[in-house]
Order: sequence, then structure tokens, then C-alpha cells
Amino acid sequence: MAQFKQKKLIAILAPLGLIGGMALSVEGFADSHNRYAIDASKGVVKNSAGECWFTVGGIMEKMEACGDMVSVDSDGDGVTDDKDMCPGTPRGAPVNAKGCPLDSDGDGVPDYLDKCPGTKAGAKVDKDGCEVMKPMAKMEKVVIDNILLFDFDSAALKGGANDVLDSSYAKFKGNDAVKSVLITGHTDSIGSDAYNQGLSERRANTVRDYLISQGADASKLQANGAGESQPAFGNDTKAGRAMNRRVEFNVMMK
Repeated sequence: MAQFKQKKLIAILAPLGLIGGMALSVEGFADSHNRYAIDASKGVVKNSAGECWFTVGGIMEKMEACGDMVSVDSDGDGVTDDKDMCPGTPRGAPVNAKGCPLDSDGDGVPDYLDKCPGTKAGAKVDKDGCEVMKPMAKMEKVVIDNILLFDFDSAALKGGANDVLDSSYAKFKGNDAVKSVLITGHTDSIGSDAYNQGLSERRANTVRDYLISQGADASKLQANGAGESQPAFGNDTKAGRAMNRRVEFNVMMK
């Protein structure tokens, strides 16, 4: 190829009497100045044989008119079609070196469509790239309001209380959908707030311990006390106070 260019330049320069006055070798000139000559309208200058001319100061871009293979970038993403692994990328969409849309947070939604960039790794997202929040767990309350559970000022189970607890716990025992069970103890209004708070906690723990002894999963049972703060009945009567000495199960479902 270099010899061809050399002969072409010699053929061009010889009639002009310029060969002898040039200090540079023609071959070195051709190798260092492979630039196409263009006219004022940016068109390639050709000789009478239809060959493109080379000149110092011309353009080095490949020219299809000169027989060069010119790479095309059909989708305009900056990656030519011969290297584009994802043709047809929307205009303006940021792409990687392979011409594929960037997905900076790796959520499966390309950046140009992602309305929630920076989603944490592994998060489940919707079509807009926004995290899909898990629905809040359902809470089911099972109230054990049998007045036989506790005597006044006592955290010990009364006779017959075991049957009541077994019957109540059977409603959700062995249910895989149960995430946890909150056991809350209550008292009537007689006594100080601090004392009744402690008494309610002891009642809740008594029930928890009994259920564990019957094979309940301890990791799913939590006990706390509400003291006298959540009466179910009026504390102005003996019957009402007896009904307030109770335990409630709050069951959290998955």
C-alpha cells in the first residue's frame, strides 16, 4: 500500500518538477500524511481516475467515498453498530462500552427508566425501579377474658385456667402463618400504677411460661404488661374489676 501511495505521489509531483526539491522521502511523507484532500464544500477531491487525493492538512477520517469501511452508529449512543450489543437504544440513554443501557444500582431497570436511582442491593422493585414495600403484617387479637384466670393481687393461675389457655392458644397453635404472639397482662385499678404495672407483667409471664411448658415455640412468645391503663370494663364495680384482671394475645401474622 505504501509503495502504491509512493508511486501515486511521484506521478503527481514529477510533472511539477517538485521531486528533486523535496528533502523528505516520498514514502515517509505518505505514511505520515495519509490525509484526504477536501474542497470548500467538504467534499473529497479526486483525480481523473476517480481516486481520492492525499494532502498535508487534510482530514484523517475514514471516507466511504474513498472505499473505506465507515462504521455506523444507527441509534446514536456513541457505540458503532459493529460493537453495539444493544442496538436501538433510546436517544439520550446513558450506555456502557457495549452500547447497553446503564443500570447503576443493579435493580434490573436501566437508568433512563429508573425513577428511584440508588435502590439498595437485592431490593424487589417495580417497573419504575422503586422498591416494593412489603405489606404490613396483620394483627389478630385473641382476648382471654375469663375471670377464672387470676385472683385479686395474684399472678398465679387459678384452677381451670389451664383449660382456658389451652383453648385460646389452640386457635393459632401450629399455624405457620403466625410470626409472633404478644402476651399482654392487665390489672384492675386497685393499687398504685407502679405496682399494677409489675403485677400485669408477672401475669403475662405466667401465661408465657405455661404455654412454653406445653410445647409452644418460646421464640415466638413475647410478654409485656399494660398495668391498669387499658381497662376492658369499668373499675367501679367488683364484677368489672374482676373482668379487668385478664390477659390478651395479640397475634402477628406473616
